[in-house]
Amino acid sequence: MHSNHLLLEEPIRMASILESSKSTFFPAMSRIVGTLGINSQSVETISACLKAGMSVARFDFSWGDAEFHQKTLENLKIAIKSTKKLCAVMLDTVGPELQVVNKSECPVSLQEETLVVLTPDQDKEATSNLLPINFSGLSKMIR
Repeated sequence: MHSNHLLLEEPIRMASILESSKSTFFPAMSRIVGTLGINSQSVETISACLKAGMSVARFDFSWGDAEFHQKTLENLKIAIKSTKKLCAVMLDTVGPELQVVNKSECPVSLQEETLVVLTPDQDKEATSNLLPINFSGLSKMIR
């Protein structure tokens, strides 16, 4: 598996872009985590999320490529500077998982007590007896 690193460049000097918060008797004790994805990648959308209270931006690495996530990170930095709202970044990296590749996107029903074959051949069509998966090394890992 390839390692995808996000380029953070130089650190942002928070004091230079943030406004001092108004003192309140009860400080905020909760955080709002927002997952940034295909529908929330634009600077405008991220800015709106920050203004609405998002304090942690989650990047879901189970999908998308490094370029997509890098662009989202750059847009987040722009939104932080323009809104002057601090936001942490949480990287949700992919752990061990198998995904069934169903190119037809038709539902596949599995029957109880029936043999199901997992195949690394992703060109095969998913059926109730044959499931193409995204991991070609499965047979080498199982005894």
